[in-house]
Amino acid sequence: MKVKVGQLVTRIAGMAGVFGLVLFLPAGTIDWWAGWAFLILFLGFVIVLSAWLLRYNPDLLAERMSGIGHPDQKTWDKVYLVWTGFAFFAWLALMSLDAVRFRWSHVPRWFQGAGALILLGSFYLFFLTFRENTYLSPAVRIQKERGQTVVSTGPYRYVRHPMYAAFALMTVGTALLLGSWYGLSGVPILIGMVARRAVLEEQVLRQELAGYCAYEARVRFRLVPYIW
Repeated sequence: MKVKVGQLVTRIAGMAGVFGLVLFLPAGTIDWWAGWAFLILFLGFVIVLSAWLLRYNPDLLAERMSGIGHPDQKTWDKVYLVWTGFAFFAWLALMSLDAVRFRWSHVPRWFQGAGALILLGSFYLFFLTFRENTYLSPAVRIQKERGQTVVSTGPYRYVRHPMYAAFALMTVGTALLLGSWYGLSGVPILIGMVARRAVLEEQVLRQELAGYCAYEARVRFRLVPYIW
């Protein structure tokens, strides 16, 4: 499948619209520097990563754009992604209500600055993961048509799911940057959801992907080295 630039631009523009509405509509104002900072950093990374994939790994970009809803995606995963997406956007909306509309939280600016740095760190881990794993589908499925094999290099030498580890970092950085203690308290819920998906995903990988059991034996940890 060849990715068309116009289709990619439309997808990113739609993402920008959704994130903008979820952030600023509950806030009741667009006068929110932290909201804009997050949106610019996040969308900037999406644009840069998409451009990199378009040039260096268009097959992975095509998979990222078409994997969800693919006929061989596991049914439980389709349901799980709906619930995870709902929880994620509800979490963003909660932080808008907290930090701007009702001002329940009072987060020091230096905490917000630290959040921005953590967010950038998560983007770097995302990039390393994308660079290393050409089979990084958004859906739980075995890409037989692309000859999927086990990836054990780069960040996969340390944890079996660096993408989920990057997501965990991103949620912490986002909550701090947006200035919401309530958002930070919701981070364990989101991490728990992706951790559960990792466990379910591994059941599929053990059964359907040759060599995965041996990889599990070599790399013991899923998200955090020496912890889990």
